[in-house]
Amino acid sequence: MAGSPPFISISTSCEPVFAGKNKTMPEKKKLLSEQRESLLKVLKARFEKNMNRHKGFEWAKVESNLEANPQKLWSLGEMESTGGEPDVVGFHKETGEYIFYDCSAESPKGRRSLCYDREALEARKENKPKDSAINMASDLGIEILTEEQYYELQKLGSFDLKTSSWVSTPADIRKLGGAISCDRRFGRVFTGHNGADSYYAARGFRGSLRV
Repeated sequence: MAGSPPFISISTSCEPVFAGKNKTMPEKKKLLSEQRESLLKVLKARFEKNMNRHKGFEWAKVESNLEANPQKLWSLGEMESTGGEPDVVGFHKETGEYIFYDCSAESPKGRRSLCYDREALEARKENKPKDSAINMASDLGIEILTEEQYYELQKLGSFDLKTSSWVSTPADIRKLGGAISCDRRFGRVFTGHNGADSYYAARGFRGSLRV
């Protein structure tokens, strides 16, 4: 493959929920033919419009992987429908998988006003949000971006100028009741912190998926 990608993720922690080859996929998590074709057109158009995110990559090869993984294509559909605008940002040489991140300008609209995880959601006594970032990511079959991945994403453009995104929180911070988020302000990318049970109308989360 000619050219070099913007970055190559080698993390082994980004396995989606439906990664098992022999697992039976629930019917509700499979796109209909028309939905599949519509989503592929959207993904192709975005891929071709933003070649700076994946220089040297070929859509035909990406599409081949997508066609071979209908359950992951369903997850991309969920990323799309919740406002994530997923796009290819890298390639995993060892597995031959393409790496998708949510590339929407602001944190996905359909994934905001969420606390960090299920534990935080259950601990909150009143004014509970509708869900948690970690739980919703699991439902979508994706992984919430790590802090490192978030900073990688910001090398490809300017994201979250008005919003912020929860990112995967280290165990030592979470053990103390906190969770971390990131955003871009004043031309720089920042990492902040809040109680894991907090939630904000302008904060969502960004996910990753390997296909």
